[in-house]
This record gives sequence, structure tokens and C-alpha cells, in this order.
Amino acid sequence: MKSLILPICFGLFLASILFPSTASAQLKKLLDKVVTAPVDSPSSTEMAGGLKEALEKGAGIGVDRLSMRDGFLGNAALKLPFPEEAVQVERALRRVGMGVLCDQLITSLNRAAEDAVKEARPLLTQAIKDMTFTDVQAILLGSDRAATDYLQRSTTEGLKVKFAPPIQASLQKVGAAGLWETIMTRYNKIPLVKPVTTDLTAYVTDKALVGLFVEIANEELKLRKNSGLRSSPLLQKVFGFAETQKK
Repeated sequence: MKSLILPICFGLFLASILFPSTASAQLKKLLDKVVTAPVDSPSSTEMAGGLKEALEKGAGIGVDRLSMRDGFLGNAALKLPFPEEAVQVERALRRVGMGVLCDQLITSLNRAAEDAVKEARPLLTQAIKDMTFTDVQAILLGSDRAATDYLQRSTTEGLKVKFAPPIQASLQKVGAAGLWETIMTRYNKIPLVKPVTTDLTAYVTDKALVGLFVEIANEELKLRKNSGLRSSPLLQKVFGFAETQKK
């Protein structure tokens, strides 16, 4: 590769003197490709190893960030509100001075989501290990969230099963189940209201999954767009190669 640079530079110099600017511009584009092209392509083993390293790191960061205290509650984009079908319940209770009770429930729902996300790591890790080379190629050369989409397809059903027990336990532990019962009892005493039935475990599970894959997608995008975050030579080689293939 390096042996080509000197002749092309000389050709570029001559073109700037003897040929129109368009010819010179074409040669410059060629030089740019030669200079920025990777020295060699990663092997299939390197591609798989690099991608799996990146995914394990990104998924781990997402899980750690959301499972810490206020991982959901302190994130305005992912914070769990009242269930959508119960928004009118919240409004009615706040109008009659029960805003503190509503706030306690919201905090409890978010604490349950934070507890549940801790259970995601083993399933995500296994899905990453199970990737075929076809999966690896499609992800590396795919969209900016191709890896996230793969993990979402591969783990969502398993995560729903995995999340349910800790969410149920957490809802009991933090008092959300009792709060919900209290809220619904008081709400149903309001004249002419429409009864609301919500499965809190299913609601928190769905919201926790949404938040998890949003965080993983954010980490994937950072790695694809910011070469400075590629912390190992293998990541630099694999994702640098992917960039040149997608241009």
C-alpha cells in the first residue's frame, strides 16, 4: 500500500501543472482512498472477536447504568410514569390532594425496573456468544443499531420471563403493589369513574426492556461514530474495516 503513495503523489503534482482542476481533483480522491484504506482486512475470527468484545462492553455499560439507583428514575427519557391507561387515575388523585401517593408509586415502579435489569446480563452474553459469522457480517455492515436489533430479537422473550420474578418481588419489597391497591381503591370511590385494570409486572417489564435496548443502542452508536472509544487494537481494526466497506 505504502509503495503506491509516492507514485500517486508525483502524479498528483504533475496533474496540478499539466491538467485541468477536475483531473487533479480525481487524483486527489484516489490518493485519499489509498491513504485512509486499512492496511489489511480482519480475518473472520477477528471480526467475530471484535464485534463480540464491543457488544459485551456496550451491553454491560447499559445494564450497569440502568441497574444503579435512579438508573430509570433519574433518566427523564426512560423514567417510568403512571401506566398510560391509568393517567386519568393520577390526574384525579392529584386533584384531590393525593400527589404524594402518586409520586411514591412512580418511584416504586422505577425501583422495580432498576432491580430487574440486573438479570439481563446472562441472556445478553449468551446471545452474543451464539452469533454466527453471518450474524457478525450483517451487524458490522448493517445499520447503526444492527447489533441492538439482533440482541432485541434474540433475547426479548427470554428477558420477559427472566424479568418477571424480580419485578414482582421488587414491587412487593418497595411497596408498589400495596400502593397500587390503595390508589385504585381510593380512585374507584370517586363517582362515575371508569375502572382501570393494569398488570403492573407486565407494565414494568415492557418499560424496562425499552430502556435497556435504548441504552444499548446509544452505546452501539457511540462506538460506530467515535473511533476514540475503540479501546483495543482489535476494535480499531474491525470497526475501521467496517467503515471503509460502508462508504
